Amino acid sequence: MEQHDRIHLELPAKPEYVSIARLSVSGIANRLGFSYDDIEDIKIAVAEACTNVVEHAYSEEGFISLACYIYEDRIQIIIADQGKSFDIHEVESRLGPVDAKKPVGDLKEGGLGLFLISTLMDKVEINEDNGVMLVMTKYLYESEVEESVDGISSLQSEQG
Repeated sequence: MEQHDRIHLELPAKPEYVSIARLSVSGIANRLGFSYDDIEDIKIAVAEACTNVVEHAYSEEGFISLACYIYEDRIQIIIADQGKSFDIHEVESRLGPVDAKKPVGDLKEGGLGLFLISTLMDKVEINEDNGVMLVMTKYLYESEVEESVDGISSLQSEQG
């Protein structure tokens, strides 16, 4: 199994805490050596994912669960509602791809945020079994994207 560090935050699912998620992930990405443009893309994707949780996940108060898995060549960011703790290896088998190649007109209402996220990140997967879990991956270097991401999702070929 590949070595990684994990940072996990649990934030109230309220608009005023979305900026804390953005700033936290920005700091981590900066430390890893991501370019300014990549960090901006990551911040927008995280803000969009967290805003989706704030707006859609809870009728009462709830939490945004944010985890960053730090690898040598990439960062994997998970935004989930239901406030549950999770291990990326445990859930990867249930993930499905988010397809940025679909025409924007085919997106259901509220799907524009996912479309935006999928254009900003190198790989985006979603699991809706128990709440919503969005897994976003950004590679440090362009060459690693091509080696590691087969089309929309490397999980697609395994499921096929």
